[in-house]
Amino acid sequence: MMSRRNFCRTLACAGAGSLAGIHHARSMAGTNAVSMQAAWVNDAEFIGYFVALQNGYYKAQGLDMHYLSGGPDVIPESALLAGKAAIALTTPDTTIKAITTQGAKFKIIGAQFQKTPIGVVSLESRPIRTVKALEGKTLAVPPVNMTQVAGMLRINGIARSAVRIVPYQFDPTPLIKGEIDATVDFVTDVPYTIGLAGKKAVSFLLYDNGVTIYNDTVVVSEDFLAANRPLLVKWLRASRQGWSENLKDPAKYPREFKTSWFNGTGRATENDIYTNTADKPLIETPAGIYSMSEEGIAANVRFLRSIGIMADRSMFDTTLLASL
Repeated sequence: MMSRRNFCRTLACAGAGSLAGIHHARSMAGTNAVSMQAAWVNDAEFIGYFVALQNGYYKAQGLDMHYLSGGPDVIPESALLAGKAAIALTTPDTTIKAITTQGAKFKIIGAQFQKTPIGVVSLESRPIRTVKALEGKTLAVPPVNMTQVAGMLRINGIARSAVRIVPYQFDPTPLIKGEIDATVDFVTDVPYTIGLAGKKAVSFLLYDNGVTIYNDTVVVSEDFLAANRPLLVKWLRASRQGWSENLKDPAKYPREFKTSWFNGTGRATENDIYTNTADKPLIETPAGIYSMSEEGIAANVRFLRSIGIMADRSMFDTTLLASL
């Protein structure tokens, strides 16, 4: 999962990809075809798009939607730069860092998760329920989340040296064995794995403790946005319909997709039901799925700037959402 949050680090790659992205934007103009690059392998994190495809919501909008699965070697932003995809699901930190340090011409046009599902997970038998309780404990953190965790500690007045931070590779086995006190992981997923080991997990979100960023942000190039605004509105409308339908009953579609979209993933259907259910309150919002309020955008900008990523309001475009 580390690679899903990484990004091409050379200016040469960004420059070459930008030309490809421009070509893609021009070639797509006036057509009804659109491709979307997911951030990871097929699981419940992306089930709303599978529902929209199966139920014909994209076709009803006149779109020919192509879903591109992600994986450990797939970098969503690179898919945009290379012209492989018109739309990508990313995280604000990687996208905005690409904008500010590499000159990538991206716009964030929606947010699937209002709150990032990343959090601190511990065992109920040795619970860590607050940031303050991390003092004196061993916390396993993926390298990609180190900056976010450092920001959370600083915001909450905890010295970095007060917490023993060790590397984490998204495997809760050391936590289950008692070798560490907590992990930073998807709180919508890893507690299920811990439960399979006969343990019960407790968790809290980084978002609720100062790391106020979206997740699975919908990103396009500025060129594609300029050439295809009506198409993107239709894509957002159909995708929102897919998510709304899915979240009516989080247990329904994981069962239906067991032998199709989820075939061969190695995940139990119960795991995808667990994740789909846990994702629901992080995705739904009274303003409609994908919405980005001015308060939410300001919170993203504020946190990102606090960790040295110079975000600003201009990197978020809410005009498409206003058309839904």
